[in-house]
Amino acid sequence: MHILVSLSDQTLTLEDAGGTTVYPVSTAAAGAGSHQGSNATPLGRHLVRARIGDGLPPGAVFRGRRFHGEVYDPAWAAEAPGRDWILSRILWLGGLEPGRNQGADVDSFRRFIYIHGTPDSEPMGEPASHGCIRMRNTDVIALFARVPVATPVTLVE
Repeated sequence: MHILVSLSDQTLTLEDAGGTTVYPVSTAAAGAGSHQGSNATPLGRHLVRARIGDGLPPGAVFRGRRFHGEVYDPAWAAEAPGRDWILSRILWLGGLEPGRNQGADVDSFRRFIYIHGTPDSEPMGEPASHGCIRMRNTDVIALFARVPVATPVTLVE
């Protein structure tokens, strides 16, 4: 099993026993980068360090990686323009390459780099996130169901 995220193609490809599935994604508007505060998507070898949201409803709203009972409502978006909604499921990534995406000020896990759901109104197939890999809610729920902790994830430009 392996996940490949291509920043240039804005796709996430899952290869597992069930075959190959390609999903559209949205990575960072700031492009590729690993430094804390860059709002960029880190490159290189990672793994899924944590899975959050199993069994929650589609559109479950996370704050600080916790579900507080709220399900996304588009009216909220109008009240919070520019908010980076984290919805439905979280696959929290940890870097495997010291100095590139692990340790010091480039640590993907400490930067809270996730694969997560986003409102359906957000664009897919173009860079728009604050560093994470955004997916449609139905897609991230399907991916989450197939991906265990420790799944390798490679992010390429």
